[in-house]
Parts: sequence; C-alpha cells; structure tokens
Amino acid sequence: MKDSPAIASTVGVGVTLKNVRRTFPGEVTAVDSLTLKVSAGEFVALLGPSGCGKSTLLRMIAGLDRPNAGSIDISGRSSIAYVFQDAHLLPWRNVLRNVALPLELQGVGKAQRHAAASDAIAQVGLGEFARSYPAQLSGGMRMRVSLARALVTNPDLLLLDEPFAALDEITRAQLDLQLRDLWRARGMTVLFVTHSITEAAFLAQRAIVFTRRPAQIVIDHAIALPDDRPNALRGAPEFARETAALLDALERGEAR
Repeated sequence: MKDSPAIASTVGVGVTLKNVRRTFPGEVTAVDSLTLKVSAGEFVALLGPSGCGKSTLLRMIAGLDRPNAGSIDISGRSSIAYVFQDAHLLPWRNVLRNVALPLELQGVGKAQRHAAASDAIAQVGLGEFARSYPAQLSGGMRMRVSLARALVTNPDLLLLDEPFAALDEITRAQLDLQLRDLWRARGMTVLFVTHSITEAAFLAQRAIVFTRRPAQIVIDHAIALPDDRPNALRGAPEFARETAALLDALERGEAR
C-alpha cells in the first residue's frame, strides 16, 4: 500500500463509556448500564444479535445520538469519521469530489482538498477512478470511496457500522485486509460493528460481544492472533479457535 506524505499517521483517541443507557419511545431500551473503555489506537469489533443496540451505541459515540443516562468521554477529541453500511455517495459528483466533500464543508480550499482527496483515493487503491462516477463503480469500489471520504479528514476515531456486509466474500476479505493495513499505517482508534465472527477475528485486537437488547457485555475478548494477518490466516487452527470463542459468546448472548 502506498504511503502518502499528505496523509500523516495519527494518534488515536481513547473512548470511555460509563453506565450508558439509551431508551426510545415506547419504553424500548437499546443500551442499559453499559461501561466500556477503548484505549487510544485500538481496533475493537462490536458483535451481537440483530437489534441489540450496536448501531445505537456507535451513533452515541459519534455524537449523532445522546444517552439518556451515563457518560461518553472521548479523550483529546479532534476528528471523528463514520462509515455506514451504504456508501451514501452523491451520484452527480465524481469520486474525487465525493471524497473531497468533508473538506469542502470545512471550508478547505479547492486545491488543498483535491490534493488530500487524491491521496486518500490512492490509499484505497482507486487512483485511476478519481474521475469516475458512482454509477460506474462496483459495490466494493463504492465502499472504498466511502472509506476514502472518511479518511480524508485524517480522523483520530473511525467508526464503521457493518460497511462490508452487503459485499461478496472475496471483495469483503480484500477490504478487510485493506482496512487493517490502513489502521496499522495511521494509528487511529477504530470501532467496527459487524455480524461476522470471522471478520471480527481477522480485523480486531479485541471483540466485544453483546447480549440481546438491551446490549450488555457477554465477553470482552482479546484476539490472540499476530499483528501481521494475511488472508491465509483465516484457514489456520489459531484462527478457528478465535472464531469458536466468539461464536460461543454470541450463542450465550442470544440465550439471555
């Protein structure tokens, strides 16, 4: 992967949640008394049954929603980026202008934002498609553009809500590898919501498995795999042990 002088390494931020609770109308409690600490620069996967509150939790950390009780503290907050399951690209803008949009909204000049966007696009392997439009790209390529748009602001904290869930397995594995490489190069803190135990085991340093709604922690599991994780690792016995531990925790979370 190409290193660009315009995209510097960052120092991630810590995230601390204390007794966080979020209730919606109709007395639906999505998250209840949740306490969790993520260290600066960590890659943490969030797993749990559908509807258990993972996305709600991510939105509260992003500041897109607020807890009814408890506190969320982000140490040294500077820049947060959020990647959704859908790429949400503007169809009338080409790749370069889609990626440059966050900087444009911040008032960054055209030449500077286009230079930064070009570097981010190169980082996700789409340099030759900078002038293409979303309709001309595959689903995997559109998600790469979405990732580049998140990275263009050089975030300290990257939040991802099942960004690769709709992709085929080969494309998903390629993007998992690329995301992990980008995280290692940049040093940002990453929180990644997924339903895939193999994706969580491959990507993360820690996996937090939640119960059914309201989300409570079943297990906070350190992933005992090497930092260097080629795709071939997915077939190794140690990888199978990690996925088995996560599957067991998910089944226990479902049963609660």
